[in-house]
Amino acid sequence: MPSPSPSIEITTDHHVTHLALNRPETLNALTPEARDRLIDLLTAASADPDVRAVILTGTGRGFCAGADLRGSGGATGERIAGDVSRTLREGAQRLIAAVLDCEKPVIAAVNGTAAGLGAHLALACDLVLAAESARFFEVFVRRGLVPDGGGAYLLPRLIGPHRAKELMFFGDALTAPDAERLGLVNRVVPDGELTKVTHEWATRLAAGPTRALALTKHLVNASLDTDRSTAFAAEAAAQEINMTTADAREGVASFVERREAHFRGR
Repeated sequence: MPSPSPSIEITTDHHVTHLALNRPETLNALTPEARDRLIDLLTAASADPDVRAVILTGTGRGFCAGADLRGSGGATGERIAGDVSRTLREGAQRLIAAVLDCEKPVIAAVNGTAAGLGAHLALACDLVLAAESARFFEVFVRRGLVPDGGGAYLLPRLIGPHRAKELMFFGDALTAPDAERLGLVNRVVPDGELTKVTHEWATRLAAGPTRALALTKHLVNASLDTDRSTAFAAEAAAQEINMTTADAREGVASFVERREAHFRGR
């Protein structure tokens, strides 16, 4: 696991890695350094056999207010052709890909404001829990900007193009209950119960068949971009791979022996 960073609190307990963005004075806006550290941490968790689930959350009143543009020149600094697209490819898009490609289930515990890249960071996670006070903002239009961080990829797949355009065209605040109604959030919980419920979900995932969950995640994510025959072929290949794991053998044995399965993530 990469070394700790003051901007991200890192703990691992009972096979669950907890990553908390820790710049509460900025609603956890991501500096380039914090963004790159988060990518490294997600990549390390994906490869670590002792990590079987990941929680991503924020400290203070915010989950993540998006990219921190202060000190970077923002949209007004001098640029040369290609700077913007290169920055996006190497930055925000790489972060969202790190979440989508992580081979462990990633739970977003949205404790407060999730805006711009911060909203997309939450929505890229496999499961999204939100505190009642949480708010989601497609803030780009308010700044005259085009959505980035995979927003135009994620939102239509989650809620359809018309709803996605409504959120992106107007940039209005979306409450946690409304986000749940639209299907962006799995569950809304009272603010004081967010940590408890998140850890309950993560503990269940960490006790599950880790490789089967990774393959399931890949199949679901890939299915959104493939036709039926490709999806069916991928399903068959994933089943073939999974049947070589110790957890699959344990699952079948537990069924035959009529007992509870005990998975080890192998």
